[in-house]
Amino acid sequence: HLRDLCTFCTISLDQEEVFRTKVFDKSLSPFYGEDFYFEIPRPFQCLSFYVFAKGVFQRDLPVGKVSIRKEELCKFSGKEHWFGLQPVDPNSEVQGKVHLEMRLNELIIENGSMCQQLLVRIIECQGLPLISGQNCDPYATVSLVGPARFDQKKTKVKKKTSDPQFEETFYFEVTRPNSYTKKSHFQVEEEDIEKLEIKVDLWNNGNLAQDVFLGETRVSVKILRNDHIHRAWYLLQPKGNGKSKTDDLGSLRLNVTYTEDNVLPSACYTPLCTLLLKSPDIKPISASAAHILGDICRERYEAVLPVVRLLLHHSRLVSFVSAIAALELENTQEANTIFRGNSLATRCIDDMMKIVGRSYLTVTLKPVLDEICESNKTCEIDPIKLKEGDNVEVNKENLQGYVQKVFSSITQSSSSCPPLMCDVFRSLRQLASKRFPDDPHVQYSAVSSFVFLRFFAVAVLSPHTFQLRPHHPDLEVSRTLTLISKTIQTLGSWGSLSKNKLSSFKESYMYDFFKSFQEDKCIGKVKKFLDEISSNISKESSGVEDSVVLKEGEVQKRAQGRKRIGKNFKKRWLRVTNRELSYHKHRGKEALCIMPVKNIQAVEKLDESAFNRKNMFQVLHSEKPLYVQAGNCVEASEWVEVLSQVSRCNPDRLGTFHPSAYLAGAWLCCRSLSDSQPGCKPCTPTLLANLQLDIDCDRETERIFSLFTSSYSKLQKMEDACASIAVYQGPLREQDDYSLFTIQDSKETFHTVRQISHILKELQREHDTRSGTAQYGSQENPIVGKTS
Repeated sequence: HLRDLCTFCTISLDQEEVFRTKVFDKSLSPFYGEDFYFEIPRPFQCLSFYVFAKGVFQRDLPVGKVSIRKEELCKFSGKEHWFGLQPVDPNSEVQGKVHLEMRLNELIIENGSMCQQLLVRIIECQGLPLISGQNCDPYATVSLVGPARFDQKKTKVKKKTSDPQFEETFYFEVTRPNSYTKKSHFQVEEEDIEKLEIKVDLWNNGNLAQDVFLGETRVSVKILRNDHIHRAWYLLQPKGNGKSKTDDLGSLRLNVTYTEDNVLPSACYTPLCTLLLKSPDIKPISASAAHILGDICRERYEAVLPVVRLLLHHSRLVSFVSAIAALELENTQEANTIFRGNSLATRCIDDMMKIVGRSYLTVTLKPVLDEICESNKTCEIDPIKLKEGDNVEVNKENLQGYVQKVFSSITQSSSSCPPLMCDVFRSLRQLASKRFPDDPHVQYSAVSSFVFLRFFAVAVLSPHTFQLRPHHPDLEVSRTLTLISKTIQTLGSWGSLSKNKLSSFKESYMYDFFKSFQEDKCIGKVKKFLDEISSNISKESSGVEDSVVLKEGEVQKRAQGRKRIGKNFKKRWLRVTNRELSYHKHRGKEALCIMPVKNIQAVEKLDESAFNRKNMFQVLHSEKPLYVQAGNCVEASEWVEVLSQVSRCNPDRLGTFHPSAYLAGAWLCCRSLSDSQPGCKPCTPTLLANLQLDIDCDRETERIFSLFTSSYSKLQKMEDACASIAVYQGPLREQDDYSLFTIQDSKETFHTVRQISHILKELQREHDTRSGTAQYGSQENPIVGKTS
């Protein structure tokens, strides 16, 4: 029955599912409210969203889909939009491209008359889909289609590949010689060449099952009027261009944000990168390139992130953050409003904590959040929101237990706090004490406003955004998390710990609840924790840290090293903690194999050619390598990232690896015969221990270039403001525009702005000379075949 429909959505790159939402029960207007952030690790044509109805006994049924072509993503980026659902049928599920060549030959036949012959060469295809997780067995049919004819030829089947090389040529007779007499074969004597087209269909050879349609393209023969040879790449299209009957299947509301960076060679970015990295040394800091970017992109929240990453990578962030925090404190009049606003300093520290503190959050909060989300105890203490049969005292006890657990996890976690966060907190603490020497509490509130309010409380409130939980919590759990988050904020915010601050609660039920925590013990614990994460005392680890699951999921694993009869790949549950990598027959079962993380020597992607499977990676250790196939390309990247991070400090890390496998007595990549031969390719470098991330500095600098370029008019206004301040040296009341900028030293700022402008022009010139080189019909810019 329609009203009992339980649905979920999946997100796919072409036809490879990379994410799915949780199932929404019994509603024709489900609200999913889920966010997914991911790097797209490979080329793609469409980003697609499928809505499925959950089957009870039979398989899940597709209700409809929204498919957005890559080139149209920018059009919808950053805005909410309702998209009508399109029907899902096998003939419209296509991806990939085909490389064709066509030419017309004039032939003179026996009796001396002329005849035209069309030659079609099908060269290769790229990016065909996986069929149930495996590479397909593709073949192509090539047809000459006209009002009165249909001649079809067929290529050989290519085994197990998404990128078949066909290199087959077919000949078609286009016009018949004049002496042709058998009229019965054709309705017209002279066929109109304008109406002929070549149709190429790609199929997966089903062996015993039915062949599966993979896409088609149609090219009109009249394209050969001007030149006798035409060679181009075409994108494969749905059958009949996807025109099928459309019932009203409903709509899906999406908010897609898509950014694409065209990254130039490294040398192009050196001037901009150097200028940004000099920022911490510029006096005053407001005249530095990094501060100017923050100033002109004030409304754009994402503008700070690339600067933070770049400075992090080059170990320049702490000195920059200290300088901008000092500037903010100069303008802070009262100690109790310290770091409350949404300033450049607070945004930089927020982003730094999100990047550097990700595994710190996982270790500290994930076990207790998992318990809260899975045990599902009622914690509502607002008398107005209580449901029938709820006991407010029991609820209060439940909530108290959870808050106590979260509070203890946080206040006992100082030994896990990343050194870089501690360095920033230490600097904030010293700056705050210097600015407000008479206030003994300010050194603590400067740190607690970040670590409690902007880090832990936010992560408790929305664990899915910090990858602590796979999905948005349901309404009841969400409410519990809100109450815990509110309490933790107040427990940790230093000012609130003196008794008169209880008035910070608007709701009387929160006030009553909070009173139960008002003990000196809480204040003592918070103070001790803040001391440990922000002072020079070296932190001693509290013995062995608990084992925390960093990632787990279902994969296909190859039998290690044994030449088995039967299936070499088996489904397994793979799990990685901060201590060990293990695989199990099913989730929750005993481990079949356990590998200590400290024994991992390298983690690298594996060439598709090794086992004719996509999305494979290898874990190298002292024994035979572990070969694993992930569910999709995003999963594969995540596994490699997590495993590389957790093993990055291992003493025995390898410098080289084999990108393919050792099969039938030789390495497929370098053809070396010895299985102990050192690798033929250098390993991917991993970063220092206290930075748990890999940063592509060229890409970050390209983003900064785009941000400067899109705010260029503001940069020019800033230049004008500097010039006018430099000239008049007087107060600027009338020019309102200028008051938006922080200009402490107009000469120094003017000098930096001029440097930025000059570098932007040079970079733009580099982009212009490189863009537009991909000709329409080339591999990078294939033709979108249209049905005539």
